[in-house]
Amino acid sequence: MDQVHVYNGMPAKHLGTEGWAKPWSGPNGGACVEALRLHDGRIALRQSTDPDGPALIYTHHEIERFIQGAKAGAADFLLTHPDPNLTSSAGSAPERRAA
Repeated sequence: MDQVHVYNGMPAKHLGTEGWAKPWSGPNGGACVEALRLHDGRIALRQSTDPDGPALIYTHHEIERFIQGAKAGAADFLLTHPDPNLTSSAGSAPERRAA
């Protein structure tokens, strides 16, 4: 791949199609976050269901700190919904619980 100017929010398709990985994929119908290690050590993230959409670009340190925080439970709030009558699973919209 030719060197491209990499910036946050750029179209992920400009980063190519090779090398994207789904390190935390699960049984969610293919809706996953994909990661790509860039030549300069930064990491690009994109939504697997929108591979041409925006790529979020993070430094190695930012990803490292996020993963450490997630392992320590600091991101658990992302798994709960403020309305107890709604449930959600990774990659899906909240659904109303049956009464």
